[in-house]
Amino acid sequence: MTLVAWQAEFETGIPSVDFEHKEMVELLNQLYTELDHDPDDDAIADFLGEVFANISAHFALEEKIMRDTGYDEYKLHKADHDQLLDAIRDIMDDHHAGEFGDVPDLLAGRLKNWFEEHFRAFDARLGHLTEGAAVAHN
Repeated sequence: MTLVAWQAEFETGIPSVDFEHKEMVELLNQLYTELDHDPDDDAIADFLGEVFANISAHFALEEKIMRDTGYDEYKLHKADHDQLLDAIRDIMDDHHAGEFGDVPDLLAGRLKNWFEEHFRAFDARLGHLTEGAAVAHN
């Protein structure tokens, strides 16, 4: 099952970022498919932890590139990153407390919409404005 379909418009032109974006989309799709097979609570918790760790690491790369290049919308872009991480943390906390029975659908809705919009808006602009300056991050 595909949660997020890779689209060329998601590419930034920064090889390290694009590589991680593709890996992240593949991971999300793979793990979302696994969640569709009625996993137990521990498997869901592991899935959420893996998603959170991978996304956090990727955001650290993007934020370093933005700081290194003096990116003009760093605070806005980072705030969008923080918003997604907070949403995932909330889902993790609620799942741990037994408040969510349908984590896959909840997570899917948030991740799919967030990633598709973030890639198109924030990351596309990052790639365009850091063209040439991000060569060190290839």
